[in-house]
This record gives sequence, C-alpha cells and structure tokens, in this order.
Amino acid sequence: MVTFGWGGTVGRRMFRSLRVPNYRRYFAGHAVSVIGTWMQRVGQDWLVFQLTHSTVALGMSMAAQFLPVLFGGVWGGVVVDRVDKRRLIMTTQLAQAVLAGILAVTTLTGVVNLTLVYVMAFLLGVVTVFDVPARQAFVSELVGPDDIVNALALNSTVHNVGRLVGPAVAGAVIASAGVGVTFVVNAVSFAAVLSGLLLIDPATLHSSKAVTRSRGQARAGLRYVWTHRELRMAMVLVAFVSVFGQNFRVVLPLLAVETFHGGPEAYGWLTAMLGLGAVIGALSSAAATRATSWGLFVTCIVFGVVNLASAGSPTMAVALALMVLVGGASIVFNTLARTLLQMKSEPSMHGRVMAIHGLLSLGSTPIGAPLLGLVCAVGGARAGFLVGGAMSLLPALLLLPLLRRLRLTPVQQPSVQSAQS
Repeated sequence: MVTFGWGGTVGRRMFRSLRVPNYRRYFAGHAVSVIGTWMQRVGQDWLVFQLTHSTVALGMSMAAQFLPVLFGGVWGGVVVDRVDKRRLIMTTQLAQAVLAGILAVTTLTGVVNLTLVYVMAFLLGVVTVFDVPARQAFVSELVGPDDIVNALALNSTVHNVGRLVGPAVAGAVIASAGVGVTFVVNAVSFAAVLSGLLLIDPATLHSSKAVTRSRGQARAGLRYVWTHRELRMAMVLVAFVSVFGQNFRVVLPLLAVETFHGGPEAYGWLTAMLGLGAVIGALSSAAATRATSWGLFVTCIVFGVVNLASAGSPTMAVALALMVLVGGASIVFNTLARTLLQMKSEPSMHGRVMAIHGLLSLGSTPIGAPLLGLVCAVGGARAGFLVGGAMSLLPALLLLPLLRRLRLTPVQQPSVQSAQS
C-alpha cells in the first residue's frame, strides 16, 4: 500500500522532487508546454467539427492519433532503451512543435482540409510512440529511485492542471482570435520544455547504460513483463481500467445531455469536476514515498466502486461530487501503476515496460471508446458507468489470491538475460 510517512511539512513532502535541479528545470518547461498541448487538442477537435460538423469525423481523428501507439508502441520502447533519453525527448518535442506549426500556418491561411488534419494527427501519434515512454522512463533518471513516486505524481498534477487551464484558454482564444492561434500557442510553448532539457546537466543524471542493438528485443520486453508476476498483474489492471473505465469523453456528454437534460454547461461542469479530482488525487499521490501491488489493487477497487456509484447518481449535484472522486481515483491508480512498473523493472527495460503500459493505456483508446460508445448507445450513460465500474472490479477480484501471495512472499525480478533467452 502507499506509505505516506508524514515526516516534515506536507508541502515539503509533496514537492520534494523540485529540490533536484535537473527535475526542477524539466518540470518548469513541461508545465508551460502541457497547457499548449491541451489547447491544441481542443483546437484540433473544434477544427474537425468546423470542417465536417460530424462526430464520426471527430472519432476518426482520435483513432488516427492513437493507432500508431496501438501498433507500434512496443517497438518505440525498444528505441527508448537503446538511445539517450534526453536527446530523444528533445527530438520528439521539436517534431511536435513542427507539426503544430504546420497546422497553424495552414489553418491561418485557410488552406487546411480534413485530410491534412488526419495526416497531422497520425504523425503526432507516430511521435507519441517514442515520446511517451521516453518521458516516463526519463523521470527515474532525473530524480533517482527515492523520489520517483513524488516526481511522477507531480507530473500528473501538471498534466491535470493543464487539462483544466488549457481548454478554458483555448475556448477564449478560439472565440476571439480563431482556432489557428491555438496551434501557434502550442508550437511556441515547446520552446519552454526544450529550454529546460538543454539546461539539464547530463553528468548528474541517474542514467542506465544504453541497451546494445540486437534481434528480438521487443519480444524480450513482452516476455520480461509476462514472467514478472507483479508487472503482469499491474498490466492486466491497467488494460481493463483503460479500455472500460477511463473513456470519459464518451460517457460524460451523454450523462450531461440525456441523463440530466443539460447542455454544454453541464458537460463543462462534469469535466471540470473530473479534472479537479484528478489534481487532488495527483497531489495526494505526491506525498507518498513508495508504491506496491496491494496499493494498486485497493485503488482499482475504489475506482470501480465510485464508477458504480456514478451510475446511480440521482441528481446533477451528486454526479458532480462523484466526478471528483472518479477523477481522484483515476489519477492515483495511473500514478501508482506507472511508479510500480518502473520500480519493479530493471533500468535497461524501462523503455519497453513503459511502452507496453502506453500501448495498453493510450493504444487501447481506438478499441475502448467504440465499445463503450456502443454500450452507451444501447443503455445510456448509466450503463457506461456500470460497465466501467464492473470491468475494473472484475480483474482486481480475480487477482486477489495472487496479491495475497505477493504480500507474503518476496518476488525476485526476472533478469534481462532470462527474458531474452
């Protein structure tokens, strides 16, 4: 279970990773860039809707962005383990800035079309194949093992603050200056994270030796996760929660409009409360000092229960309160999963392990969103929450005997050599 060990002030424990200069530089740049990223997400969705007035087209743009992760995620992790992570992240961030710049120029000049948006979304997905596992694995190099829980939680906090601030700013920018300016802001925002990366001192990083190129390294990564009981258990939980429980963009619009007979304002409030809970959950995780499989199991149970409770919300006020709990449980689960996967795997496998995590958490979107959409089309938003809650509880309960054994017996990490044999 997560241990909080409240030595010192709460604030000092929550932000302890910021005392590390390298992490502080990376954190500052990331905090600026993530707002621009969320602005572009809103701008891209709005642009597609302007061009087509079609929700199907919106779904296609999401699929175009996440399909590369679904089919190429594991190989992206292989590359991450072979190369210098800081330089790779600088390359992926620069590539994202270029893609945002292309969208900005074509939109502002009026030559943008739906095909171009799809191509840009697909190329962004290709970059994500390498960027996400590299950034997640890089955190352990910035702070070392003692502060990794806190650093990952602070990253989640920044991400969710960006999710609150970015869309609000994007809405104001689109209304006053047009959708193209959101892409301009995002392109410029990458200068912050690139500057932070350039200021990092490579000599003080907790870097592991790069893996030498050889055949079968993607399979070795899959085998490594499968032969490690804790890693395998964590991945199973992540898969079920990601596919069925965390596709909120599918369920919340129906909950606002069809269940509570509201409009965009109701949807906005539900999304805001989800984001508020996520920020609270991320800050709570930042006070923790370690993560275990049992803590991940408990959080998965809590997430399933609050989803089931949301299915029975009698009023909008109750639904809003429950969205805070859903958002908090979701982020704590995600933070614990990422932390556990890094702490229980060897540094030379971090890239591949986090790529498999990204494959399940991000690459599952083209599968989970349509499935949950079909459930909601038949049974409404309440059915979506019921399925999300039940499918989160099911694997946790099935894995309970294994978790009990893990608490009683030490688990030895499989060696990289055994995974590659």
